[in-house]
Amino acid sequence: MSTTPAGIAATAYEQLSAVLRGDLITPGDPGYDEARAVYNAMIDKRPAAVARCRDTADVIACVRFGREHGVEIAVRGGAHNAAGLGVQDDALVIDLSLLRSTTVSPQSHTVRADAGCTWGDVDHATVAFGMATPSGFLASTGVAGLTLGGGIGYLSRRFGLTVDNLLSADVVLADGTFVTADESSHSDLFWALRGGGGNFGVVTSFTFRCHDIGEGGTIIGGPVLYDFADTAEVMRWYRELLPSLPEELSGWIGLLTIPPAAPFPEALWGRKACAIVWCYTGPHDQADKVLEPVRTFGEPLLVGVGAMPFNVLQSAFDGLYPAGLQWYWRADFFDEISDEAIQIHQKHGEQLPTGHSTMHLYPIDGAAARVPTDATAFAYRDGGWAGVIVGVDPDPANAGLISQWAQDYWQELHPTSAGGAYVNFLMDEGQDRVKASYRGNYDRLAQVKRRYDPDNTFHVNQNIRPADGTAP
Repeated sequence: MSTTPAGIAATAYEQLSAVLRGDLITPGDPGYDEARAVYNAMIDKRPAAVARCRDTADVIACVRFGREHGVEIAVRGGAHNAAGLGVQDDALVIDLSLLRSTTVSPQSHTVRADAGCTWGDVDHATVAFGMATPSGFLASTGVAGLTLGGGIGYLSRRFGLTVDNLLSADVVLADGTFVTADESSHSDLFWALRGGGGNFGVVTSFTFRCHDIGEGGTIIGGPVLYDFADTAEVMRWYRELLPSLPEELSGWIGLLTIPPAAPFPEALWGRKACAIVWCYTGPHDQADKVLEPVRTFGEPLLVGVGAMPFNVLQSAFDGLYPAGLQWYWRADFFDEISDEAIQIHQKHGEQLPTGHSTMHLYPIDGAAARVPTDATAFAYRDGGWAGVIVGVDPDPANAGLISQWAQDYWQELHPTSAGGAYVNFLMDEGQDRVKASYRGNYDRLAQVKRRYDPDNTFHVNQNIRPADGTAP
């Protein structure tokens, strides 16, 4: 159900522009290239128009316009999506980036966040009250995309995924109507939103449960770096240690090149390393005991674990990964970090093609693993890891290099995986990969899709097709 811009009279877009509080930017307008850009500079799409919405009424007007005129709709929140699915050729982009208000209730331990917020916005609001809600690993990531895909982060072992802490969502549906979904109202939609991506409507705001963390929002965390030659030993130790740790302590493991910048010692700049980034959110008077194995294992190059506000840890890597880099992603879930997988990590980690390219394994255990598989759309609750391989570089000339490295790495590693992948890390990889990522929840998602979006209006995403097979 797509129509080229040439097939739509310019007056139609003028009419849409006239009813929006926000701006409608088309290819001939100043700022068009900026408006169509997303976080991953490898994505170069030319939409028919970008609507910078200022309120829910603008979103409703855009959805109705797209339906009336047969224009594809793409929805963009923080624009971090791996595959660049917040933008599409010849589409009307509903840009939510101006919807950025937050409201914290310290009494009820909740935060309401508009769909254009980043996690930096939310953390700024909640950490001031000593609270946080589970999110991801970069403050610049959008709230909407991360939440709708599941939300794996530093707090997942203790408090579950982001979707496990979602209390309600305001949604503009495919027919242009507006609903609030929660456990008691539109409960089937609420189930699907918790991991099912942007398939069911345009979420304009989220309300999350918050939790007291650390001491007044100050946690103890940071990286521990090991020589790359110690990778196998570190990975074997980590895979056994992590499930035994108190849930107040979590850490993801990765292979990386030490950045040539402070606070890393200059002697380590450019050196390949195996890294674990830790986050302890419990009482500080117990920290030394809990962190003792973390601080004493092996012969680390650097132990950078210290007290800091939670939002400082969340934003620690934002400066290294600004918008506008070239990105190529491959991902899988893993039930275990096997000896075979460790050998593959060593092989391809030694071949990191650029300073920004990396591999990460994020734990999904503790509180996140105790949620039943069918309680939310997010299906991987087996106590394993979400793995991601990313080829990254500023130079477009290296796009082929970083893509080939990531593909080769993934091809060899994939047989050791659990089969599917975290949808927030998927590129455009086909319907079979989408289905594998939802396991037994896919059929129920397709039924919910049929009820709320039978014409598959919202298909510029990791698409779940309506159960009756209708698709554009």
